[in-house]
Amino acid sequence: MSKLNSLFEKNREWAKRLHTSDPDFFQKLADQQNPEYLWIGCSDSRVPANQIVGLLPGEIFVHRNVANVVVHTDFNCLAVLQYAVEILQVKHVIVVGHYGCGGIRAAYEDADNGLIDNWLRNIKDVQHRHRARIEAIDDEEARMDLLCELNVMTQVSHVCHTTIAQNAWARGQKLTVHGWVYSLRDGLLKDLECTVDQVDQIPDAYRVIC
Repeated sequence: MSKLNSLFEKNREWAKRLHTSDPDFFQKLADQQNPEYLWIGCSDSRVPANQIVGLLPGEIFVHRNVANVVVHTDFNCLAVLQYAVEILQVKHVIVVGHYGCGGIRAAYEDADNGLIDNWLRNIKDVQHRHRARIEAIDDEEARMDLLCELNVMTQVSHVCHTTIAQNAWARGQKLTVHGWVYSLRDGLLKDLECTVDQVDQIPDAYRVIC
């Protein structure tokens, strides 16, 4: 229990620091959240969304899962996306992967990991689709870095293929979907330059007639 007690102590210290710097902070936070960003990231404990981009609680809405995957049958992710876009009216959806991702490594390797392998099949699909490009790289770490980037770009596409994103664009709502990757080595973000902000950037097969 001592470690858990230390968490309560750290919580009190954190709350005190925030209250000292802004006495109205928690009241404003309780009244309303008004983030401009939805972060879809990995569950990895080394990738905390708020801290990486220097934002306070209430400034970024977050969904996290293993290897930052957006699956069209994952109603948890879709519910978060819908709430963020339709209720919170976020302006940016950012899919963020990270180099050194355990989920990417587990998908890349062919070991039996149990139940999680069913989830990682989504990354295996990316690996299979781009296998020639990945296998052209000699260094294994570089291969996984590329797979990490390709996975992010694929999930950006998946966000854009949802009726949620496309309905937002159809009603004239400003919404931009981005793909970034975070480096654990230096703490820096990289823009993968796969930004989408209109339905015309989506292949015809995935467009919804609104």
